[in-house]
Amino acid sequence: MKLPFKPDFTGKVAVVTGGTGVLGSDFARALAACGAKVAILGRSEEKAKRLEEEIKNAGHTAIGISCNVLDRASLENAHRIISENFGKVDILINGAGGNSPEATTDAEFFDYEKFGLPDHKSFFDITTEGFEYVFGLNMTGTVLASQVFAKDMLDKPGSVILNVSSMNAFTPLTKIPAYSAAKAALSNFTRWLAVHFAKTGIRVNAIAPGFFSTAQNAALLWNPDGTPTARTQKILNQTPMGRFGEPEELIGTLLWLLDNKSSGFVTGIVVPVDGGFSAYSGV
Repeated sequence: MKLPFKPDFTGKVAVVTGGTGVLGSDFARALAACGAKVAILGRSEEKAKRLEEEIKNAGHTAIGISCNVLDRASLENAHRIISENFGKVDILINGAGGNSPEATTDAEFFDYEKFGLPDHKSFFDITTEGFEYVFGLNMTGTVLASQVFAKDMLDKPGSVILNVSSMNAFTPLTKIPAYSAAKAALSNFTRWLAVHFAKTGIRVNAIAPGFFSTAQNAALLWNPDGTPTARTQKILNQTPMGRFGEPEELIGTLLWLLDNKSSGFVTGIVVPVDGGFSAYSGV
């Protein structure tokens, strides 16, 4: 991985939840390349171990651990493994998150004609379980991981927590109410936690990615013939730079926020990396 700049994280212990995802895996690679000992947390042990081996083969230090951020016992077990292998945590990236069809509406606007039809999901058809799962994965999982790993940081001033928010935190996207609500809550929690930990020397910030085309969302953004879907065209029309971001374009902001020499007086902010999406009114 080619880094935009290379802070020295030698000796630092970094935890990345959602570390096997498209963005999380790049975060883990970048931290390892800067000298950190990286713990990759993901639901799939196979994927976590595969990334561990990749990072080790590049000459860096990593460990892959299966972990469910919604299960405190699972997080505590991961913490035990990290402590035994690497020591106390200095950096926590709360990258676990995602959406689910169970918390998604079929239409952007309420459709009277389709309301009640068995093959149409309206707002009224979103289940409590579906909403709670998505909200929990994006918000509650961040709270739990912070509770488990930030205890280490109380003894290590200069430690950093970085949350992964979203453009949904600024303006909710249509169809995905649980995800949008969770990311808005996450941005608010980031600011709250930054104030709460300010006297301890722990900094807390968030990065808010705009729209990135990845293998995970390809079916939503692109037709089988490679042409953009209607939703993709809306996204690009609303993004002044007129394109999707590349995952590596998040790394510079990530490293800046994690490096105390670069951002030691920065805490409680949410940084959009969005090609101008959040600045554009559409007119």
